Amino acid sequence: MRSVTLTDIYNHPITQKYVRRSGMAHAISVAYHAFHIAKEYKVNPDWAAKAGFLHDIGHYEWYSDGEWDYQLYRDYDIHPIKGAERAHKLLVRLGEDKQAAKEIAHAILFHTDSALPQGEFQFTPLQKVVHLADEKDKQPGNLHHYRNIDQPKEQLLIQQLDQQINEWDKGTGSSSQ
Repeated sequence: MRSVTLTDIYNHPITQKYVRRSGMAHAISVAYHAFHIAKEYKVNPDWAAKAGFLHDIGHYEWYSDGEWDYQLYRDYDIHPIKGAERAHKLLVRLGEDKQAAKEIAHAILFHTDSALPQGEFQFTPLQKVVHLADEKDKQPGNLHHYRNIDQPKEQLLIQQLDQQINEWDKGTGSSSQ
């Protein structure tokens, strides 16, 4: 049984502030992609959807003269690090299983290489799933961060994904990794 749903996460003021900053439509889309890819990789779809939804919660707004400054973002961004910390704290506050919160935070940390030092890394299947889900939703010029849907539609999509996760959970009898 899941102790924290995507609806719980979506409704939290921290999520509304920081996920909305980087694009709620993108976050929801990545959560859906992560849910479906997770089943292919035999990864917990609940954890994958949560990590996909929260993967950009650490974004900072890199603007220069009112325009997004992609070079500043590339040179100085550490959103995966900040996002992993922010998501972990949020999930624990909401009552998420502590091991799940840790694994979800690690998947957020490694969803992109923008903050990783050079070298070879062995990613866990969950980390790979979240990376693939994010890549699947990307658009040229980072336009995926600027797609908009209205809040009632966001809420509906989140509730529908929660329903799919609950159905998966009932079918497996387990919500652990």
